Amino acid sequence: MSNYSFKTSGKTRLEHDLLGDKSVPVEALFGVQTLRCIENFDISRQLLSDYPQYVKALGIVKMGAILANHEIGLVDENIKDAIVEACKELMEGKHLEQFPIDMIQGGAGTSVNMNANEVIANRALEIMGKQRGQYEFCSPNDHVNMAQSTNDAYPSAMHIGLYITHFEVREALEKLIASFEEKEKEFSGIIKMGRTQLQDAVPMTLGQSFGAFASAMKHELRRLDKASRELLYINMGATAIGTGITSEPGYAESCIYHIRKITGWDLKLAYNLIEATHDTSCMVAYSSALKSIAIRLSKICNDLRFLSSGPRTGIAEINLPPKQPGSSIMPGKVNPVIPEVVNQICFKVIGNDLTITLASEAAQLELNVMEPVLVQSLTESCIWMTRGFDTLRVECIEGITANPEHCRDMVEHSIGIVTALKPYIGYALSTEIAKEALETGGSVYNLVLEKNILTKEQLDKILDPKHMIRPVKLTL
Repeated sequence: MSNYSFKTSGKTRLEHDLLGDKSVPVEALFGVQTLRCIENFDISRQLLSDYPQYVKALGIVKMGAILANHEIGLVDENIKDAIVEACKELMEGKHLEQFPIDMIQGGAGTSVNMNANEVIANRALEIMGKQRGQYEFCSPNDHVNMAQSTNDAYPSAMHIGLYITHFEVREALEKLIASFEEKEKEFSGIIKMGRTQLQDAVPMTLGQSFGAFASAMKHELRRLDKASRELLYINMGATAIGTGITSEPGYAESCIYHIRKITGWDLKLAYNLIEATHDTSCMVAYSSALKSIAIRLSKICNDLRFLSSGPRTGIAEINLPPKQPGSSIMPGKVNPVIPEVVNQICFKVIGNDLTITLASEAAQLELNVMEPVLVQSLTESCIWMTRGFDTLRVECIEGITANPEHCRDMVEHSIGIVTALKPYIGYALSTEIAKEALETGGSVYNLVLEKNILTKEQLDKILDPKHMIRPVKLTL
């Protein structure tokens, strides 16, 4: 993976690291360590540059660190100002092309941290009127990475990036909930049969079905919001393993203060920095909440497919908007492709949760080196779910129509309505009526009248749709 998204002239500058010298394109703001990552890890081909929220988060973390170190008196004004300006540019979405590294990598995120350090250092050098690579004036390690380790800077940036992503997830889910609620109102007067174990149960309204969908997603959104708040605990100041080696007293608190001020969020320093440096439970919890949404949303999509099945030989209570011809061999067939694709998105999120679980479990002693695949998988889940929410809402839910006459006809011919009679004629007699109706093909309604069990007035009162869809006390 060596094709950059920016033009290169073929000219290079020579940089040096632990392993030796390396020629870096002169157009690159990144340096030798980023180049080694590019050469070593051509895995997912999902690049850090594809995820602007993480580049922005790296800018936030590095700005907080340099402001704290300047406050303590370790960095002079000129270097601080140049680094702050470079960080602001990352936060504004600039220089994304300078982050061409794979999201999946060994090294516990060191390549991500050094990519940010090198880009910020070289951009700061330009701001200072120096040449790229003149690290004696502004160093990726000595200045940009001062009082930091990958082991605090990387997870802190990933937490912040995921929190940014959370707002996109919740916005899309809120819109989907609103769409379900609109259908709840639209279909509030349409009586239909409820079903348990795929068998007729008792009447309800079609609006109640969509209201239940909305309620389910509201409940899951609350769980997701709760999980997202744990991302606001970060371990800046932990440095290598949580002891804070190479940082000055008060640095951690100052760094958190500045990051909180930059973001406007209620970010907090983790309670125990040694524990926080190897722990990824907040991301596991967020993934678990996403998985729970996926499970519930997949069930909703299954229901939409059932309720729209047919159109002539299925349930056919609702019509999904037709999106494309459904068969290369069967003319006229239209399939429920939108719920189908959302089902598959949900399966992917559930599968990613297992990867996240295993990656979190793989922590050893004072560090979890598997965070890159954890972050990539969780981010993928967030993005896929966000797109799934939007696709389901726009391409399916908003265009659903009902077949009210068909819904009512199935209610009137269902054995299930006998349940409404049980409080008035008893379980045993209700069972006899249901059995005879099944055997003869007759309707419950007619059998009750024929046997003079209830008057027509009494029966109509009991079987009034508004009396069958909620608790009610009737006087016959």
